[in-house]
Amino acid sequence: MHTYPTKPRPGDRVAVLSPAAALPAIFPGPFELGLERLRDDFGLVPVEYPTTRKFGASPAERAADVHAAFADPDIAAIVTSIGGADQIKVLPHLDADLLRANPKPFFGLSDNTNLHVFLWNLGIVSYYGGTVMTALGRGGSMNPHTTESLRAALFTHDEYELRPAAEYTDVDREWTEPATLATEPPMLPAGGWTWHGPATTVTGPAWGGCLEIVDWNLRAGRWIRSPEAYDGSVLLLETSEEMPRAQDVYRVLSGMGERGMLQRFAAVLVGRPKCWALDNRNTPEQKTAYAEAQRDAFRTALDEYHPGVPVVFDVDFGHTDPQLVVPIGGQVTVDPTARRITVRY
Repeated sequence: MHTYPTKPRPGDRVAVLSPAAALPAIFPGPFELGLERLRDDFGLVPVEYPTTRKFGASPAERAADVHAAFADPDIAAIVTSIGGADQIKVLPHLDADLLRANPKPFFGLSDNTNLHVFLWNLGIVSYYGGTVMTALGRGGSMNPHTTESLRAALFTHDEYELRPAAEYTDVDREWTEPATLATEPPMLPAGGWTWHGPATTVTGPAWGGCLEIVDWNLRAGRWIRSPEAYDGSVLLLETSEEMPRAQDVYRVLSGMGERGMLQRFAAVLVGRPKCWALDNRNTPEQKTAYAEAQRDAFRTALDEYHPGVPVVFDVDFGHTDPQLVVPIGGQVTVDPTARRITVRY
């Protein structure tokens, strides 16, 4: 059983950390815009720490900021600036007893999957999504789908129904161009969710995050628990702008299967794949083919190692826009008959 931390209220101070990469030092525009919305739209007081804008800070320095934020009784929640590429190196520096004694809502995605894994092991519910530079710092205005989900996750413990987005985007824009922050991103038809497997309703705690970071943790083995620890949980996986090949997605899942871990999950939610990146500008046809190959990789691995598990594809959490928040360790209900997914924040 995971513990839900006490939620902040408008007027509270929240820590803004960069435990992954301090990209606010390089791209201040979306970061400042996100902080402004955190203050003006959500009524919270952002508090930066020494490494929030210190690019290249050591893992020990970043861990010290995590400790300070969790230990400070005047900090009501922790929101990350963005992801990164080496947060797994921060985990050995963390004081598990300090974090366990001071549970707080933690928001982040991508490389922050590492901290979600760490907090899950401590029995603390955390929140996948809500980063300052992407969700809050979106050009033009926040996506209303994101805003509604983030507000519910920040301030309530209510049940919340995740809904398929009517439109989405996975096309990045250059943060150095003024128009990126001033204008709305062009959106594309979303196409809804795809359901696979039996009409079996499942309720359980969520576990997972970014597939590439889950893979890193599986290889290290240090923060992955024994397979039975995941019994009845709902597996969440989504892929990043690295755009892993379908065969690599299959290998990660089959590795989980050979470990005896994949079979323990009661349902699987797969995020809408990011099919375009600044250094991989796929055509619409290439994007369609990439997304379908990734779904095939999931279906193949799950049919092989865990036949009969309910699966939902193209759920709007992770690296695409909108960015719905999902509680890691929190309760998720997957109802294939009603085609509904609800979470408890």
